[in-house]
Amino acid sequence: MALNKKIAIPVLILTVVAAVGGGWLYKNGWFDKDGHGHSRLEHEVKQLYTCPMHPFIIKDKPGTCPICGMELIKKVDGAAGGAQSTEQKQQADMLGHVSLSPTQRIMANVATVAVKQSTLNKEINAVGIVQYDQSRQAKVTAWIAGRIDQLHVNTVGAFVSKDKPVAEIYSPDLLATQQEYLLAVRSRDQLKSSTIASIAQNGEGLVASAKQRLMLFGVKESQIAELEKAGKPNIRLSIYTPLSGIVIEKLVQQGQYVNSGEVLFNIADLSKVWIEIDVFENEVPYVRVGQQVEIRSAAEHGVSSNGTISFIYPFHDPKTHTVKARVEMSNRGQKLKPDMFVNAIIRVPLARGLVVPVTAVIDTGKRQVVWIETSPGMFEPREVQVGERVDDKVQIISGLKSGDKVAVSGGYLIDSESQLKGGSSQDHSQHSGGTKAPAAPPAKKDTLKMDDMKM
Repeated sequence: MALNKKIAIPVLILTVVAAVGGGWLYKNGWFDKDGHGHSRLEHEVKQLYTCPMHPFIIKDKPGTCPICGMELIKKVDGAAGGAQSTEQKQQADMLGHVSLSPTQRIMANVATVAVKQSTLNKEINAVGIVQYDQSRQAKVTAWIAGRIDQLHVNTVGAFVSKDKPVAEIYSPDLLATQQEYLLAVRSRDQLKSSTIASIAQNGEGLVASAKQRLMLFGVKESQIAELEKAGKPNIRLSIYTPLSGIVIEKLVQQGQYVNSGEVLFNIADLSKVWIEIDVFENEVPYVRVGQQVEIRSAAEHGVSSNGTISFIYPFHDPKTHTVKARVEMSNRGQKLKPDMFVNAIIRVPLARGLVVPVTAVIDTGKRQVVWIETSPGMFEPREVQVGERVDDKVQIISGLKSGDKVAVSGGYLIDSESQLKGGSSQDHSQHSGGTKAPAAPPAKKDTLKMDDMKM
């Protein structure tokens, strides 16, 4: 009898506890069925946690993965069959994300930059040769046959001014024409007092005719005025240059006889020069008249000057496959010498928009993907549409917004990690000819225990 009491009392206590506990569970809805016929208690019992990068790691409570240290997520029950809850969908979507610990990030050399608005500039590099400005060249010629009695310029490279004579010439024809002019002037003065208007006008006509002949011989009006003031002819006539500049060629000697029209000097003004640059045929569509060009030469010791494209030649060089363009620019200090080689840089603005480094875009052959950092250490794949590409920059037409942080290095490793866990970038197997960046060694964690895995 005593034994039965010892058994009955504990049984009674357990029965009371079970009844109270069952009543509490029933009151809180633990036995209510969901759409699939499962109670809350069944869900709680079945809820497990797994690592998104190592799905074979299964635990019955939250924590971190013993391999990579990533936070465990709730395991999605694949046997339910029906529509998943919002939370389960989010968990499934997280499988496309990749999380990196600080150690993994450093070892994989993962770096990010913020997407920002910028203008892509295409840079065209060309080689050019300094040339004379053809509109600033002139020839000094003899307008009348005669003998060069005096040369005021004797060397090539000398500077000459259009206000100072470069030579003096003796010409019998010029001397006779001067005498005719003086005679016409005296006749005009005598006929001026005539009461007959036609006779007075004839005097003016004779002077004008003689003056015209002198000007055709290259005599300036100032020289004619001096001739009229002196009242006697000049034996030598001064020859002037049509512009100020540098003597680039000297073709006459003192005492030499020259014919009418013979060239004495070649003069060039080097205050402005032309630079003829060779533009490759594939870059010609980007070159326009009026564009600014940066010119660099060894003579200026790294100091660049700016010029403007004034003309694009209408022919193509079949040997070099280039087209010449003419650049006009000032030549301060005359540091640019004719026939000198220079480097020309043309910057052409192509497009303005979101710009990222080329290394941020992974091209699968079918689409372009970038990895953006949604939160510290968490990366999400994002499909984008690319536009213009210039050097190491590429324009993003769609898929990103300003301020997004994109991975510019280590992207292939992130992509490989995503494929190992069956993420959304499964078609990336063709990146870079099928090669993949080696995965970074896992961060050191506590010793892996077999009882952490439920196979």
